[in-house]
Amino acid sequence: MDPMMPTLQDMLAFLDQVAPVDLAESWDNPGLQVGDLSQRIQRVSVALDPTLDSVRASLEQDSQLLLTHHPLIFSPLSSFDLHAYPANVILEAAKAGLSIVTAHTNLDQAEGGINDMLAESLQLRQVRVLKEVDGKTGCGLGRIGEWPSPIVLTVLIERIKEILGTSRLKTTGDLDRTIRRVAVVGGSGGSLVREAFQKGADLLLTGDVGHHHALEARTLGLAMIDGGHFLTERLALKRLTGLLRRGFKTQGWDVRVTFFAEEADPMIWV
Repeated sequence: MDPMMPTLQDMLAFLDQVAPVDLAESWDNPGLQVGDLSQRIQRVSVALDPTLDSVRASLEQDSQLLLTHHPLIFSPLSSFDLHAYPANVILEAAKAGLSIVTAHTNLDQAEGGINDMLAESLQLRQVRVLKEVDGKTGCGLGRIGEWPSPIVLTVLIERIKEILGTSRLKTTGDLDRTIRRVAVVGGSGGSLVREAFQKGADLLLTGDVGHHHALEARTLGLAMIDGGHFLTERLALKRLTGLLRRGFKTQGWDVRVTFFAEEADPMIWV
């Protein structure tokens, strides 16, 4: 076997070092979604979601592996409608010889994973875990850290718009308040309002903020910004490409990594 060209099995073992599967939530389904463990991997594409668009973009790059954050299969399939998701994606990937692997809540909680990447993108300082996993130092849900210098919420909102690449955000809280400590949770993090407040956060940045999450935050006096599920995770996922390139090089693997830059948020403002 060519040591410069890993198999899919080798790739899964490497990814388990980056984002150990045992960190995943019990309801999650990380790891192999579609593929042949003996397949040799020369090119990897990275995307947030395993869609027909990301599959076809991967094939255009001559990739053998599509690595996504969100799983293709969450629960056992009761039918296999070739015109419906996820069967249409499974079929197209399998026919083309494209493997699909997912690193989801295990990558969220891992040290150096999605939430650390999000904190790095915001240039937070003195970053620590927001809600720790028992017995796992440096791992857990969300991150909390210090903004480089005190900043008024209205100004910070504009800065976060620039970082996320959006013109609109939803927020709750006093727009004139000064923000010093920021908690971040990529994807859906409204359930961590109380943890953010108890850790002394002035602001929680996350996505999929529900009505009752916003009410709880307002009652506690915690500012919240809903940056959207897609944008808060995709911002972090861009950094994963660089992490993989460095990791593959350390392994002695000659594997090319590309990021699906044209991927679009399924939800849009109208």
